[in-house]
Amino acid sequence: MGKRDDLIAKYADDLKNKCGMEPDMDLLTKVTIGCGPAIYNDDASTVAATQESELETVKNNFLIKKLGLADGPELMAAINSVIETYGRSERNKYRAVVYYMLAKHFGKESIYG
Repeated sequence: MGKRDDLIAKYADDLKNKCGMEPDMDLLTKVTIGCGPAIYNDDASTVAATQESELETVKNNFLIKKLGLADGPELMAAINSVIETYGRSERNKYRAVVYYMLAKHFGKESIYG
């Protein structure tokens, strides 16, 4: 297994044990690949949920640009909901896991089809 496969396994484990959901491995793999080289960088691979600027970046770069959603209060509400599901006290919130849950939340799995 390569490094990416190890990371995907780690993300799947987080989805199962921290978020209480059974991951769709095909979608999780595609979301992880979609994150590009960021998954290999300790800082870029996680979402700093306490930083408003980081949450704005997730909203603008992922929800609006990648998923094609219109800006509105429901976007930040969804991000906060995902952060709650992951666990606010969880130190490492992996970007691929957050993006996976947001894609599921908005029913945008087809973007990765």
